Amino acid sequence: MRNEGGPASRRDFEADIESGSLDVGSPEKVARKIAKTVNTLDLSLFDLKYSLASMPHEMLLNTIGVYGTEVIPRVRELLDRG
Repeated sequence: MRNEGGPASRRDFEADIESGSLDVGSPEKVARKIAKTVNTLDLSLFDLKYSLASMPHEMLLNTIGVYGTEVIPRVRELLDRG
């Protein structure tokens, strides 16, 4: 992955989205990635940091709302299917 001594490149960022710890994308994509992580690591708890940088308050509220109304219900569906 990334060279720990330097800043992340665009390529590093995209690699972290695809197979690393960043959950970025549509609610469906994020839900699938979270469910896969929970299953792979046999987790009982998943903690999310919803912002890496300063975002306008309205954007943060929208992000939290989408996470609660679309992502989490979809994660539960995917985990119930097992």
